[in-house]
Amino acid sequence: MENYSFLLVLAIILLSTKVLGLISGKVNMPQVVGALVAGLVLGPSVLNLVTEDSVITVLSEIGVIMLMFSAGLETDLQELKKTGVASFVIALAGVIVPLIGGAALYLIWFNGEGDPQHFLKAIFVGVILTATSVSITVETLREMGKLQGKVGVAILGAAVIDDILGIIALTIVSSFTDPDVQIASVLLKIVLFFVFIAVVGFFVYKYFQHLNRVFNEKMHRRVAIYGLAFCFLLSYCSETFFGVADITGAYFAGLLLCNLPNVRNYVSRKIDISAYMLFSPVFFASVGLKTDLSGLTVNLLIFALLLLVIAIVSKIIGCGLGAKMFHFTNHEALSVGVGMVSRGEVALIVAQKGAASGLVSDSLFGPVILVVIVTTLITPVLLKIIMGDKKTTA
Repeated sequence: MENYSFLLVLAIILLSTKVLGLISGKVNMPQVVGALVAGLVLGPSVLNLVTEDSVITVLSEIGVIMLMFSAGLETDLQELKKTGVASFVIALAGVIVPLIGGAALYLIWFNGEGDPQHFLKAIFVGVILTATSVSITVETLREMGKLQGKVGVAILGAAVIDDILGIIALTIVSSFTDPDVQIASVLLKIVLFFVFIAVVGFFVYKYFQHLNRVFNEKMHRRVAIYGLAFCFLLSYCSETFFGVADITGAYFAGLLLCNLPNVRNYVSRKIDISAYMLFSPVFFASVGLKTDLSGLTVNLLIFALLLLVIAIVSKIIGCGLGAKMFHFTNHEALSVGVGMVSRGEVALIVAQKGAASGLVSDSLFGPVILVVIVTTLITPVLLKIIMGDKKTTA
């Protein structure tokens, strides 16, 4: 007999994320906070009513891909060109400062006597803190109507570059424990990824440019399906052939279409409806469903809290200083730094890679998960506080 329990799970997730999202709105917080809390309450840390299975995993992955595709569609390309170099510096500073901070805390807190990989493990903790999951920030900025402004575009650009830098850092550290990992090969793949984007993007852009010119009622649905299919294909190619995160491919897919107003507006509207109805709530809830804090000891809890402080402060300082170097105002620099705080699923993926290579012990997963969930929850709250009343900064 077929198991249809996943339908009940989806119903519970959709209802709980919507109800708690509405409550978040009532207290003047972004609705995404409610969706994240819903996952935390339903998951193993509180009620343990829902566990993440293959259905939830797939739907949440589609959700984050669609979210980043929409972010690409809504990007102001001219603003992105202006902030391109700034985004690189912001991303670089946002990798270096957390890397140093996380590694230093591990070296101070844990005694590495007799462990030949102690320093390498410390560096890997720092690598985990370099991760940025911008999907939560994207949704928050969209709710506040600030995704297309100077700060929003700088955050998006920096997050994409941050992903590339994170891959390089992860590869370099992993190469010391896995001789099969070749740094030169990974760097070559990243270069080829951008070549691939440029070549494929040229032809796809030309085709959609034609559709944009002849846009009419009869072809509406076709354009939306073509756009989403292109997003999925680019996401697949990014992850499978180049080792670059699928959400980066999704963002570039949207970016290639953002300058075609007829196509962009229609595709964005249809994608937002699909994401809002199912995929995005499941994705936001899945962050909480991954969280299980039951194994934390007092010593690990203190370490987790210190790691959390470093995770928040290091991104704000690193990315904020990077923004200040390019004449962002203090308020804009602070907003950029806060927007890069969320670690989300990216940090979890890096931690899992570390566990597979023996650089992250089972006991460290609790602190890492705590950092992931709190930074994910606190980012939209801080953004709302900092940017909520500053309309001119968008």
